[in-house]
Amino acid sequence: MIKKVFLTLLLLSCCIICVYSQNEDSTLKNGIDKPSTLTTHHFGIFSSRINQNFKIKPPEKSTLNFSIESGNTMHPFVEAYLPKDQAVRASFNNINWFDRQFTFIDQETTPAEYMNIVVDAVIKGFRVDFNTKISDEHEVGISVRSYLINNGKYPLSFFTSDESIEWFHSNIAGGEDPFGRRYYGLNQVDFKYTDRNGKVLELNNGDFLMGGIELNYYYYPKFLINQKENFFVNFGSHIGLNTSKYNSSTDIGISANAIKNIKLQSNNEFNIGLGISILKKNLIDFKDNIDLGNNSLLGTFEGEFEFTKYTKLKNYHSFGINYQIQTRYNKNEESDYYKLVGLWSEINAGWHNGFSTLYSSLSNWTFLYTYGKPKYKLTLYLKEDFFVNNAPDVQTGISLKIPISKN
Repeated sequence: MIKKVFLTLLLLSCCIICVYSQNEDSTLKNGIDKPSTLTTHHFGIFSSRINQNFKIKPPEKSTLNFSIESGNTMHPFVEAYLPKDQAVRASFNNINWFDRQFTFIDQETTPAEYMNIVVDAVIKGFRVDFNTKISDEHEVGISVRSYLINNGKYPLSFFTSDESIEWFHSNIAGGEDPFGRRYYGLNQVDFKYTDRNGKVLELNNGDFLMGGIELNYYYYPKFLINQKENFFVNFGSHIGLNTSKYNSSTDIGISANAIKNIKLQSNNEFNIGLGISILKKNLIDFKDNIDLGNNSLLGTFEGEFEFTKYTKLKNYHSFGINYQIQTRYNKNEESDYYKLVGLWSEINAGWHNGFSTLYSSLSNWTFLYTYGKPKYKLTLYLKEDFFVNNAPDVQTGISLKIPISKN
């Protein structure tokens, strides 16, 4: 029923666009073309996250942006023990995590916090963004995000299916079944997490989540913009309302972005963008939520380099490379004493990723292509995690942006 409602709203929005789409030419380029490229991280989808803004000014026309993303995550079942005894913690401090010896008996004899996780799924994200100019220096936006959990079978998940990824590993790079997809079985959903308080998050094939609503405000201060040098800055403030049953809460954050535009003699151009942001997760909890990481502050750095080539018809092709790194979900000090238990001998690599990556900064590279016309901009992207921490492994996305105004 929820999926039908969502599809109905999507079709309705498309009809509205057809009615109100601007037929006249509008300014094509506005800084760097970058839709939301946030990862389909299995914790991140339940919280707000900040998408850096590399525009140089508010949009002349209000815009609607529709995005679909698909990411494959594979974390074999792994258990985590965090000893409560200070002496045990101290003894683990100088021992590599994979050499630590800890045998849990019971809470009285060997007290410890306990967690377990397994994530084997393709997560598809659906996002709608509306942005509008309220003055020469100010812009507001609203975004709605939702997710579908599925097994990634062809043809709906061609590039992010288990078959495609394991074909790449077997024939090009990575080796045979390095993360246990074939060992556990291809094209299935196994998504379950038990937090340190005993609360359980469990998702199944076909489950649909309304992730939340985000409100964004951007300020483009003229006194900091150098038109002569083509240097631009903007600042953002962000409020997120998370609406899933696993995390009903409000997040708040701020961001800062700088963009340098370089004009070429051929009328083509380069754009370079740098941005930082910080988000306070769960500033307000509306219920006793599941623990989706005890590090309440998420910091992000993002940079992008984009080349744009204009056609004779004044349309353009843009090619971008984006790098993003986000701080860890769990507090770093816990990595000094946790003990992980999993099928390390059966899984060639990454058997521990379900928890070890929660204590590491997460980074990824995204390769983007945009075709821009006055009536629309279409962006395709491929995201890859070169540290191979499967959070997610591979992600693809498509985005359509349309300027709208009444005739």
